[in-house]
Amino acid sequence: MKRNRNYILLSILSITFTIEADNLLDIYNEALENDPQFKAAEYTYLSGKEIKKQGMAALLPNISLSGQTTWNEYYQLGELQNEYNSFSQAARISQPLLRLDTWFNFRRSKFLTDASEADFAFQQQNLIVRTAELYFNVLRSIDNLNAAISEEVAIKKQLDQTKQRYEVGLSAITEVQEAQLAYDVSLAAKIRREGEVFTAREALNALVGREIVSVDALVNEMRVTNPVPDSKDDWVQKGIENNFRLKAANLRTKASKNNARSAAANHLPKIDIVGSRVESETNQFSFDGIDTGSAFQITVPDETQRDNYSLQWSVPIFQGGAVNSRRKQAYADYNKSSQDALFVQRSVIQEVRSQYSNVVTLVANLRAQRQAVISATSALEATRVGYEVGTRNIVDLLQAEKNLYAAERNLANAKYDYLMSTLRLHLSAGTLDPKNLIDINSLLG
Repeated sequence: MKRNRNYILLSILSITFTIEADNLLDIYNEALENDPQFKAAEYTYLSGKEIKKQGMAALLPNISLSGQTTWNEYYQLGELQNEYNSFSQAARISQPLLRLDTWFNFRRSKFLTDASEADFAFQQQNLIVRTAELYFNVLRSIDNLNAAISEEVAIKKQLDQTKQRYEVGLSAITEVQEAQLAYDVSLAAKIRREGEVFTAREALNALVGREIVSVDALVNEMRVTNPVPDSKDDWVQKGIENNFRLKAANLRTKASKNNARSAAANHLPKIDIVGSRVESETNQFSFDGIDTGSAFQITVPDETQRDNYSLQWSVPIFQGGAVNSRRKQAYADYNKSSQDALFVQRSVIQEVRSQYSNVVTLVANLRAQRQAVISATSALEATRVGYEVGTRNIVDLLQAEKNLYAAERNLANAKYDYLMSTLRLHLSAGTLDPKNLIDINSLLG
């Protein structure tokens, strides 16, 4: 829910204000409606749903109606002997009774529709990851910019103090030059960070199709834990059972197998039950005074009706080798699909194992980075005291300040890396849902 709160303004002037800010859930809900990539995936799914219906249609009765009207003229030796209008209409119904190729094609269509559903489920999960990544890229770039600004301000202050010490003879010109160099480098870094903020902001804007003015920042303190369950093999098993990319690949393999069976069944007999009714009407007359003669007299009933009921069968004997060729092609496609599914399975296993290791590593790294900030702060204070009493030089002091801001940047990046790696682990395992996003959103404020 949106509310007034302290927020980080998405601009190079990252300052705290009070305004209505967007959080991660706000952005995600907008992306559901406005992200073109996700909407395209949704329409692909809707298109895939129709494949099953089309496959089923081939097993159901086919009913057709037809009709025609014809004007007829009969001539004898160039003389018009008779003219009349005739009408006919027909109804036909056929029901496939034995068509194994059509049955296997229906099973193929069912698996393809299920694969489309699995693809869309993966895109729903992937949208969560893409939204979080773009959102955290904005926060990451802002944190890096704020650290660069703080570093520039601190070094500028140190440069001014060094110049004052030089003017009264307490510092050498080399110290002024060292401080000036450090300041120039920090200024260049700040400018580069400003560009990163604009780039990250525009990427997030493109996701939802509007300019996002502000977003909620990550709280300073957040609890980090190893994945649950704490077994890599358990997570791998989750991925094999639940990963939607793997499900889609397996379903397409089954579809390809049924397509091969359908192609192989094309040489088998096909039996249909067919019923039809044809009705015709003729309005025939002769001109007065014209003797048509018995030899040319055509007797046509005014109305006729014909009903047919048949059991029709056909067996393709030889079609130039096309049936056998299509069968070989279909089985080759099936073997390829099987290898594609095996590749996806191995990729999923690799992704799950890698993301699990990343989360475990990032938990330890995050704790280490917190300690690094504490140590860098203490080291800076000690170096500053040493510089004042003459035991440390300006280079040592500038380096200590850089170390502190680098440690703060690393800590912020470690937080975002941990959150993103956790989401990617759930994505690989197929267990990612909006609840994971809600949990992360609770860390914003």
